Amino acid sequence: MPVKMIQDFLKLEAASGIILMLTAIAAMVIANSPLSPWYDLLLDIPVVIAVGTFEIAKPLLLWINDGLMALFFFLIGLELKREFLEGDLSKPGQVTLPAIGAVGGMLVPALCYAALNYDDPAALNGWAIPTATDIAFALGILAIIGTKVPLQLKVFLTSLAIFDDLGAIIIIAAFYTEQLSVLSLSVSAVMLVLLFTFNRQGVVSTAPYIFVGIILWVAVLKSGVHATLAGVVLAFFIPIKGKPGQPSPLKALEHNLHALVAFIVLPVFAFANAGISFAGVGLEQVMQPVPLGIILGLVVGKQLGVFGFCFIAIKLGFAKMPDNVNWTLLYGVAALCGVGFTMSLFVGSLAFEQDATSPLFQDRLGIVIGSLISGILGYFLIKRAVKKLP
Repeated sequence: MPVKMIQDFLKLEAASGIILMLTAIAAMVIANSPLSPWYDLLLDIPVVIAVGTFEIAKPLLLWINDGLMALFFFLIGLELKREFLEGDLSKPGQVTLPAIGAVGGMLVPALCYAALNYDDPAALNGWAIPTATDIAFALGILAIIGTKVPLQLKVFLTSLAIFDDLGAIIIIAAFYTEQLSVLSLSVSAVMLVLLFTFNRQGVVSTAPYIFVGIILWVAVLKSGVHATLAGVVLAFFIPIKGKPGQPSPLKALEHNLHALVAFIVLPVFAFANAGISFAGVGLEQVMQPVPLGIILGLVVGKQLGVFGFCFIAIKLGFAKMPDNVNWTLLYGVAALCGVGFTMSLFVGSLAFEQDATSPLFQDRLGIVIGSLISGILGYFLIKRAVKKLP
């Protein structure tokens, strides 16, 4: 991938991370102010789309989580396909270390959470919450540190986060699927056949893919499989090569969606899901198994998993340290991977029902605290390390 393309992408993600921070803070301020009832009322507004006797009726919050986030996962799918075909992830030598780090960064946090919640089946359903990394937030923190941060460190973090997102997709598909509808799955299968046919017949116009993709999203939404997965599946069928002399359909879509997702979709999601009321919250609430498991997973599990697995891989010769990166910088990035915010909130919304008796609000508390600690720790570790660079 050309250096200019990498730099442009990282700048966009970094700006998105800063906006995410501001929208999350705004949501928390509103949720702890006299405007809190209006905030809840806004998210509970029923939104209905009906065609004849067929209708989709959901509160605004679920339209954001199921609809807008499908665009986010569509973009992830486009990035994954491009990276594996033409980007850094197409080069085995550059893939090994971030892939190993991502595995450790998902496995160890999940074990940390499970160790504290193994005796509560309802709480144990949230085991995947601390496995996520919010790449936009993490790159936003790196942007605040300054220009001395090596580009290779940012590329490593981005590559690791891509594998992390791939892991999240697999986890959502395998573990957060409800009772399935055979009819809806049959419709989804027909749409997949159409997408495959378009791809094999060399259709390069994106309009047919998007039209069929919308039907696929509705079918998947009604099937019991989480609707955001439709975005990932659709992305894999978008052709990367256009007609001679024309731009790549996949790259054009990716370019056009980046700003929409970075500056609208993710901030809206953060605003809708980060509104946590801290009324009556004290040490006793933080020390409950669900929030404490998430905090330990994000803060301790991510560091041990990412850094530990990378350390072993490098020492055993399975992978090599990226250029211009030292052990302190690598450890700082491992700490930064504990900023799970957006993806952790999303997995939490799948793991727990949204009612007053569920662990959902406890999980948000753990995500905010764990991400905050990880972000601050990663910031100071990397800032101190870059000061010593030549």
